[in-house]
Amino acid sequence: METSLLDTAAAAASLCRAPAGMPRRAGSTANFLSCSSSSSSRDCRVSASYSHSISRMLSGVRSAARKKLFRADPADLLGVDTWSETGGAGQHQQVHWWTALEHNFVLEATDDEYGGVVVDADRLPVDKAAFARRLVASLSYWKSVGKKGVWLKLPVDRAEFVPLAVKEGFKYHHAEESYLMLTYWIPDEPNMLPANASHQVGVGGFVINDQMEVLVVQEKYCGSSLDGVWKLPTGFILASEEIYTGASREVKEETGVDTEFVDVVAFRHAHNVAFQKSDLFFICMLRPVSSQIKIDETEIQAAKWMPLEEFVKQPFIQEDHMFQKIMDICIQRLRKCYCGLTPHHVVSRFDDRTSTLYYNVAEPEDVNCSAA
Repeated sequence: METSLLDTAAAAASLCRAPAGMPRRAGSTANFLSCSSSSSSRDCRVSASYSHSISRMLSGVRSAARKKLFRADPADLLGVDTWSETGGAGQHQQVHWWTALEHNFVLEATDDEYGGVVVDADRLPVDKAAFARRLVASLSYWKSVGKKGVWLKLPVDRAEFVPLAVKEGFKYHHAEESYLMLTYWIPDEPNMLPANASHQVGVGGFVINDQMEVLVVQEKYCGSSLDGVWKLPTGFILASEEIYTGASREVKEETGVDTEFVDVVAFRHAHNVAFQKSDLFFICMLRPVSSQIKIDETEIQAAKWMPLEEFVKQPFIQEDHMFQKIMDICIQRLRKCYCGLTPHHVVSRFDDRTSTLYYNVAEPEDVNCSAA
């Protein structure tokens, strides 16, 4: 009965409008499609026919069902009359049925810049049944006004809504600790919504002191291939964290040594790593500003300052082409025969945001770039 009420009322309201100068009598659904004295008899008969059909339909709907469907009486939503004075004469206006529906039944949402909507996660209904009804009506409304993608963020305390959204055609997009994001693509054309993040970002810190000693660690939990291996401190970048701050943070957390960022000397791009995601790993040269080591015992088995020559001669590095190449690059950087990438804050007119651009400030022929 609820779907019939929505479809019939929407169709009737889109076909008929109240004539100018004929206000609707309060509480009378039949009269919102009444005829003016200037209307033709045919128009009056058509208008009266639709009016009678809607009145009969509404009268057959139980009060409880009406309350479930609308926050206000549907008879009041089908035609909403306002009055305004123009040149001393009263001007009758009718608000479209969809406008009333939007204000009274559609889920709270904001438009995005790509023709879609983002549902307000903080203003979702508490009741499952209410959410299910409003979601159906919302999708119908968004389709009618030409919206494209729908972003539905469901917090953990609304997890029971997930099956209801999936039933209506929503797809999983991504999940975080506190919420699940679902999406719905409306147009009958290829889905243009951006996919979930495809990469994770890691950093490794090459920290070397004036005695040509490298700061190295042995991880507590590692694969058998890394047993007994001394490696660079590494970790993942946090959300909204810069590469250069993340590298110093990871070194500090694992070893207790404070550092200053110098530059990015290289980065690796690999695919199908953790959770079938791609991986970006940045090798950063860092300058130590302290020397005392205090390891993070939850992650690190041991840490020490190791002579560079001894570190490079480890079988693990000598037998691995990638790590051998990384060490060659770091040594060339120490000899000032190689220039890395340094961060520079810039603002783009594309999004008017400040971002970090990494680039080499030295001329290509200048091989004597300084680490200072």
